[in-house]
Amino acid sequence: MHRLAIVRRLEAVGFRAWPAASIQYDGSWQVRLTAGHPSKRLNSVNPLDPSDHGDVETRVERAAQRFSAYGRPLIFRQSPLAPPQLDAYFDAKGWRRFDETTVMMADIRKLDLDATLDHLPVRELGRYVDANIQVHGRDKSIKPGLTEVISSIRPSSGWFVIEEPGAGPVATALCVHDSDMAGIFEVATRSDRRNKGYGREVVTAALRWARMRGAEQAWLQVGTTNEAAMDLYDRFGFEEIYRYDYRQAPDNSADE
Repeated sequence: MHRLAIVRRLEAVGFRAWPAASIQYDGSWQVRLTAGHPSKRLNSVNPLDPSDHGDVETRVERAAQRFSAYGRPLIFRQSPLAPPQLDAYFDAKGWRRFDETTVMMADIRKLDLDATLDHLPVRELGRYVDANIQVHGRDKSIKPGLTEVISSIRPSSGWFVIEEPGAGPVATALCVHDSDMAGIFEVATRSDRRNKGYGREVVTAALRWARMRGAEQAWLQVGTTNEAAMDLYDRFGFEEIYRYDYRQAPDNSADE
């Protein structure tokens, strides 16, 4: 049985930490759309009440019209808050299930975060975004959209960049401090600098910053097939709280 109270809280801090440009509601279904960024979390329908499953077919079609107006494929993000009847509807229609993600938490107060060099967050958003794009290997065309998303984050956020002399940025992370919670996002190590400890270094820096600001619990989301990241977070003491995945009609195509 899922602990729905903590799921609801993590979903709420997650929405604040990675804000969509447009948010509308159909009952308790949160419709998130962002023209400038293709992230599925920013472009998906998020059902938030297991009991809200009335008139499914009409509501799914209504959501499809909204997504079509944005030029986005219709995607549902199915957490434990989604009604089982909605998944049954998708199963009957042949909707595919993809990109399963685990949401994990760790008690920052219990973590040993002193065995690494300290790195302060960078101050210039443009510098962080450029490093993020380089480290992730993303197309530079995403810069305006990524800048808009990060600049729209309302809770305090720290932008972390690890640089190697002569090599430039090699690892990045984004930490969002929201009350006693700290969300870790956008963790990446440049492909030619992996397995050198930079991932652990940048996550440690982010967690230390959050703990110094009063955060008590850290949380993050990671794809269940990302074995390297899962191993890293396991060594920090993160434990799974719940999982979510995405559903999409067979005749649709999502931006990955």
